[in-house]
Amino acid sequence: MAETHVLFVEDDDVIREATQLALERDGFVVTAMPDGLSGLEAFRADRPDIALLDVMVPGLDGVSLCRRIRDESTVPVIMLSARADAIDVVLGLEAGADDYVTKPFDGAVLVARIRAVLRRFGHAGRAAGDPAGRQGPDERGVLTFGELEIDTEGMEVRRGGVPVALTPTEMRLLLEFSTAPGTVLSRDRLLERVWDYGWGGDTRVVDVHVQRLRTKIGQDRIDTVRGFGYKLKA
Repeated sequence: MAETHVLFVEDDDVIREATQLALERDGFVVTAMPDGLSGLEAFRADRPDIALLDVMVPGLDGVSLCRRIRDESTVPVIMLSARADAIDVVLGLEAGADDYVTKPFDGAVLVARIRAVLRRFGHAGRAAGDPAGRQGPDERGVLTFGELEIDTEGMEVRRGGVPVALTPTEMRLLLEFSTAPGTVLSRDRLLERVWDYGWGGDTRVVDVHVQRLRTKIGQDRIDTVRGFGYKLKA
């Protein structure tokens, strides 16, 4: 099995070295960089399987680095923040991050989150939920919701015939909605099915990803049902 290559950008020497050792003990290959600019260079040179970015790194901050990476790639990104501050979290997720971890963190927890993200990226081509009850695709494997078309075999999305570029996390979120169009899906269910959270997670991850998905497939395609969750218009 190929080794998983992690890009880790962290300016604190102690945290960077200790985390690199912990990840390497778990079998990851780690490229560790102390600032955003060197992190961007390493990303372009090495093309890692996943990026761990601290929010407050010098040169090019973690949020800006995430945006630069997302402009070039759909590689999974996890943001690391010393605060569970709403601004830090939302800015990172809006920049294209797939998840975040608050420092200080336990090494085992970080490894679990990395593996959860990699699992869903490795299986982005299938819906996260039970396919029972899904509106069936046509003979081409395409689900249609108004002007929105989801090619479940080619893993492509079109809106009004125009291709829509989605990250694997956004694709899994859309596929989960497509399993039950018109049915309200709670944030907790989406965290479990899309993010593989077997424990309580931060629902802001869901909210920001739904917001990002709406900007791509249409603001009125996903309804908010206050106090309950979201639903895809059938």
